[in-house]
Amino acid sequence: MSTEIFATFGPACRDEEVLRNMVSEGLTGMRLNLSHMTLPQAADYLNAYRRVSSDPKILIDMQGPELRVGKADIELNGTLDINSIDLPAEVIKSLETGDEILLDDGRLLLHMTDPHNAEVIRGGFLKSHKSVKIKNKNIDMPVLTAHDVENIRLASDYGVTAVMQPFVRSGDDLKKVRGILDENGAEHIKIFAKIENRQGVENLSDILPYADALVIARGDLGNDMPLWELPAVQKHIEAACHKAGKPYIVVTQMLASMEHSPVPTRAEVSDIFHAVYHGAWGVMITGESAVGKYPVEAVKYLSKTAKACEKCDF
Repeated sequence: MSTEIFATFGPACRDEEVLRNMVSEGLTGMRLNLSHMTLPQAADYLNAYRRVSSDPKILIDMQGPELRVGKADIELNGTLDINSIDLPAEVIKSLETGDEILLDDGRLLLHMTDPHNAEVIRGGFLKSHKSVKIKNKNIDMPVLTAHDVENIRLASDYGVTAVMQPFVRSGDDLKKVRGILDENGAEHIKIFAKIENRQGVENLSDILPYADALVIARGDLGNDMPLWELPAVQKHIEAACHKAGKPYIVVTQMLASMEHSPVPTRAEVSDIFHAVYHGAWGVMITGESAVGKYPVEAVKYLSKTAKACEKCDF
């Protein structure tokens, strides 16, 4: 069976001709991140994709219990008043002296020196809407936001084939998503459970019966543990999926260098190959196609590497 090749909508692939070339290079489905847009606002993306694909698979990624920075676009260095960053209120209320805050999938790291001020341990430029994680803390958030529910209500009208539910913590999370889908005549739409923290990993046996597929979302998952533990956790999730007979997608930084380079690193193609070799039903790129300089080339390397693995007889 051929590996599904997914990419993410964004400004870099807004043009219909770019999408056509991505499909010709092996693209089989597109992900739409609805953290800060609605399905009606994405209608141009979706219509363009449907015009160039004979079998368009459209995955919508919910906000869910995910925490993100608001408006930012600031340089972080030295020390700062934590209120100078537009953090969610739930994060601000949870902060204590000694806490470490990971921003943008851990690219930036802050250390709280008191309840109001932080030292920048790993600095750099922070863009709007990037992820936020307080190390070793779980903040209780609703399964779906009002924004999510409205998008789910419209999902059938926009040809959505699957909902990607982030930060799944238990089977109950997915039952709530399924309930909203069923209430809105979307029984045919699948649910892909994103495993993005230790809680999800620990509750796999409870989550799997209610998921049509799992997404091994290594960005935030890697924020919830030392990075050297992440490969073993990925293999643990893969083994659980194989045992349960559930398909899974591997995602995050598969071709990260191709946001700026026309060719990937050797490590990246090896990562793709091994994901497929170990049984991934699908592989996905995110920033590489959404904002990268080489979205068509990234799909080409993703697809050709997967096909090279499929041809192997060892």
